[in-house]
Amino acid sequence: MPRSTVLLCMGTRPEIIKMAPVYHALRGGPLTPVVLHTGQHDSIAWPLYQFFGMEPDRVLDLTRERPSLGHLNAQLLDALDGVLDAENAEAVLVHGDTSSALSAAMAAFYAGAPVGHVEAGLRSGNPTDPFPEEMNRTVIARLATWHFAPTHRAVRNLVREGVRPESISLVGNTVVDAVHHGLGVIGSGSWVPSGLPADTAEWTRSGRLALVTMHRRENWGRPIEEVAAAIAEAVLATPDLRVLWPVHPNPAVGAAVQAGLDRAGLSAAARARIRLVEPLDYPAMLWALRRSWLVLTDSGGIQEEAAALDRPVLVLRQTTERPELIEAGGGVLVGASGDAVRGWLRDLTTRPDAYAALRCETNPYGDGTAGEQIAATLADEVAHRATTGMPRIPAPSAPHVGPLPPAPVVLSVLAA
Repeated sequence: MPRSTVLLCMGTRPEIIKMAPVYHALRGGPLTPVVLHTGQHDSIAWPLYQFFGMEPDRVLDLTRERPSLGHLNAQLLDALDGVLDAENAEAVLVHGDTSSALSAAMAAFYAGAPVGHVEAGLRSGNPTDPFPEEMNRTVIARLATWHFAPTHRAVRNLVREGVRPESISLVGNTVVDAVHHGLGVIGSGSWVPSGLPADTAEWTRSGRLALVTMHRRENWGRPIEEVAAAIAEAVLATPDLRVLWPVHPNPAVGAAVQAGLDRAGLSAAARARIRLVEPLDYPAMLWALRRSWLVLTDSGGIQEEAAALDRPVLVLRQTTERPELIEAGGGVLVGASGDAVRGWLRDLTTRPDAYAALRCETNPYGDGTAGEQIAATLADEVAHRATTGMPRIPAPSAPHVGPLPPAPVVLSVLAA
């Protein structure tokens, strides 16, 4: 009798990292994971698959003729339709809020395959911030049968929107599983991963390291320039501060970073304490996070990875769908504001009490067993269907009838 299969859809760097723990938890169990690479982050995807020991079974060849989201989604839907027809999977898993996740959930719904949503329930409360991710994940919630929520807040978001509670599993965030796995692979030696100058380990030991990333579309241009100028000023004022900044490959991002640094009038000695490098692969990012004193980022995934390593974070966004880090005390939502970043860096570099206060007592994203919990839930569901001929949870998880939920709470920017 052929084994039941679960189709895992992924195509971007965060999806691959966060789906890897589910893949490994499914292996050896009653369900066979089938990995589908949807192709968005093609050049950086293959080293990640190799790092996690996860070979794609199917690969989509996207021939994008223009950058529009409509064109991308149309290509994804058409290609996914053929894969779903060929695989006849017992279930389809999607992660997060990407275009590939939305398209895979829609294609699975059209094909009659139940959808599991990994990292379900994240909300910023603003349908266009981040764009299009906030709407993507909201629509996926209407299509999914199983909602694997990373936090209590994510569970509450889903229930408030009318998702049936019995379809929601609080499992934690698979990013914690991935960080634990990654640290085990790279070890604790003094080696410097590829993509960084050979003397980086010595360079980081000679002072406090601030790791910076900014790439979100809403921060392109002046916001990135303002933040870069504020960071440069902090380096001028703090002789032991080092900055490692992996710069997004989009030319607009690099130009804004350079413009901000130029505004600060850095001396040669101060400029040597700021290193702009190419985007880091996952092992190198873990290496840098583990050695960092502070993280400044507009990336959701890096916020979570920093929390798993107990590194304080300044979140360079106006809103966040990951407020748990803020509530746990490990991060501050400062926005892409030069003044706010300048103020926080001044306090954190000069006041040990301010820095000590910006730490998580416990990781709000779980204990590193999310992948195992997801695999167990899926196996239990498949076994139930095999025994009874009926799903335990009707698909999709349509909203239950009830009173209108209260308006979502949007976290405002906290000034320094």
